[in-house]
Amino acid sequence: MEWTSPSHIGKNIYGRTFTLEEYENVETAYIDTIMKFLEVNNIKSLRILNMTYIDIDKDPVLYDKGLDNLQLKNDQEVSVEHIRLISKMVLRGFIYCNFICTDFFVHFGDEYYMFIGTNNYQEEPLKFAEEQNLFVEEMVSPFYIQEENIVREIIWTEINDDLVTGEEILNNISLEEYRHILQLSDIHPVLGIFPITSINKDFF
Repeated sequence: MEWTSPSHIGKNIYGRTFTLEEYENVETAYIDTIMKFLEVNNIKSLRILNMTYIDIDKDPVLYDKGLDNLQLKNDQEVSVEHIRLISKMVLRGFIYCNFICTDFFVHFGDEYYMFIGTNNYQEEPLKFAEEQNLFVEEMVSPFYIQEENIVREIIWTEINDDLVTGEEILNNISLEEYRHILQLSDIHPVLGIFPITSINKDFF
């Protein structure tokens, strides 16, 4: 059995107990690799996509209370000084999000997969990742969807009920229009779930 999440700490992996120290060594390698990409690309901030707080017990050993001070939300710009903490809490399963900026992204997947993309290809951060004993492979992120393959739709439910009672596919609305009406940044891919509010309801 291979470990694929911090929930496996203390479990028997390949005949011996998987320790917190072993987990933290790998987690640090992942996060240090993100930071190396940011350093090499001179990136000072990233935007958060698909921000979700996960309702699980805040294990005092794994949970960093510093997260309570950040009040994260979708499309929020966060400075590089907060990327390490946010990444740690994603990898530990307390929150979920991805990072994006112009010509760069970080996607977090299931089973401790991480996907980093950049239009500024350089060997230095790749070599750094390998030096941290991480397996590096060139591939397309499964979270990347080309704009022409995206279908956007409105769905509606009964009040106080998650059961979908109707839906309608939206056509002939540009990405720029979506960003404007939903008050999103000019790099947001407009993927995810967005509420219809008193501000934007007339548009829809």
